[in-house]
Amino acid sequence: MLQQCFHFMHYLSTIILSETLRFLIMREEGPPSSSLRLQKYIADKGIASRREAERLISEGAVTVNGEVIREMGVKIDPVKDLVEVSGKHLKKRSERLIYIALNKPAGYVTTSRKTEREDKIVLDLLRNIPERVFPVGRLDKESTGLLLLTNDGTLTYELTHPSFEHEKEYLVEAFNDITPGMLQKLRSGLSLFGGKTLPPEIELIEKRKMLITLKEGKNRQIRRILRKIGTGVKSLKRVRIGGLSLEPNWRPGEYQFLTKSDVLRYFGPFKKRKSSGS
Repeated sequence: MLQQCFHFMHYLSTIILSETLRFLIMREEGPPSSSLRLQKYIADKGIASRREAERLISEGAVTVNGEVIREMGVKIDPVKDLVEVSGKHLKKRSERLIYIALNKPAGYVTTSRKTEREDKIVLDLLRNIPERVFPVGRLDKESTGLLLLTNDGTLTYELTHPSFEHEKEYLVEAFNDITPGMLQKLRSGLSLFGGKTLPPEIELIEKRKMLITLKEGKNRQIRRILRKIGTGVKSLKRVRIGGLSLEPNWRPGEYQFLTKSDVLRYFGPFKKRKSSGS
């Protein structure tokens, strides 16, 4: 009986010692962390969209532990690795996610970085917003209409990637009358950048005005496909993204904040979206 009690006490002390050592190791090393792709990590920090993060990486503006990274797909440990963009260490981003719907006027470039050639960017239209936001997708300098700005990298990725097929609707005026033959070509899809565009939905409003709905966003796509059918774009205005439409009373340069409930209502639930506090 005494021997059994001794074995039990030895077994119990071994468990207690093991758990104590495990606790001390966890306290010293911290909780285990999962690796992330570098461009996603930068986007999640609100520094840039994932597309812009990839550009920053390719330009050599990103370092991991002091080493310049130019390859895509590199994975980092958010806990152990030191990531810097343009020499600045990425600090923990505020948990508050910002969503802004802007009526973009002509003459502003859709980017978050000024250049020597372009000194008017869409961020100049925002006032008293401490969080850094960036545009979702593109609108040409002379194009107008609905533009989203956010610091939510996941939303940006899912609204701009063609595999998610989020609709963007544009009010387009051409320089010439649109003939039935032109309409047929547009609705069939045209060759751009070595591939065929997805067939757009087109509603002819007047001889030269139409609503064009796209589920992809190739560079200057509408202007390019109209040139291919023998005309050009006189004016181009984005009037809808997903379920969010541009209000008729919005003045150029005016913007409104969206709530997370608005985002879900207009764009639906996102499989990759992570919940976070307001």
